[in-house]
Parts: sequence; structure tokens; C-alpha cells
Amino acid sequence: MAAAILSASLATGAAAHHGWSWAEADQIELRGTIEKIAMGGPHPTLDVATADDGVWLVELGNPRQTERSGFVEGVAKPGDKVVALGNRSQDPKEKRLKAVRLTIGEKRYDIYPDRIRTN
Repeated sequence: MAAAILSASLATGAAAHHGWSWAEADQIELRGTIEKIAMGGPHPTLDVATADDGVWLVELGNPRQTERSGFVEGVAKPGDKVVALGNRSQDPKEKRLKAVRLTIGEKRYDIYPDRIRTN
């Protein structure tokens, strides 16, 4: 019984974290300054400080997908300005964005090219 409960809780946590069901359909641009970069799994993340709305958690693709976009360790650092295009959380209290594209300086990193709805 305990194993079944543990298994169900792990599956629920994974389902809540992965995919796009938690995110709004419309995309937004989030502009700010990178405070922290975490390149580990299951998804690399950025903490991005915005001028008007505090710090947001920006999730990228899985590590391999993020790497394929060209966004690898060392291409950005805390203090860099970033524009993240993506889908924000459906929970308006949660400052969380699933990025489809990052722009740092003049360089674009298309993490989910098939999901980008603007050029």
C-alpha cells in the first residue's frame, strides 16, 4: 500500500512539472536581468529579476534540448540582460515561465522552435 501511494505521488509530481498543461496558451516576453543560472536536470532554469514584477523562474527545455539550442554553460552569466519568450503559469500568483526562446544580447536561443509564435 505504501509503495502504491509513493508511486502515485511521484507520478503526480512528475506530471505537474513536465509538459505544458500548467502554462497559459498565449506567449509573453519577459525582460530582465539574470540573477542565477542552473544547468542541471530535469530542466535548466534561470532566475530573472524584472524591473516591475520581481524575480521569475524561467524553465528551459531538458538539458539536451537546451544544449541543442546553443544555450550551454558559459554563454550567459548573472548580470546579463535577457528576453525570455514563453508561456507563463496559469496560476497568476506564480512567477514562472516556460521559455521557448531566450535572447541574450544579439544572440537567440530557440529552445522549442516549433512552439515560437513570433519572430
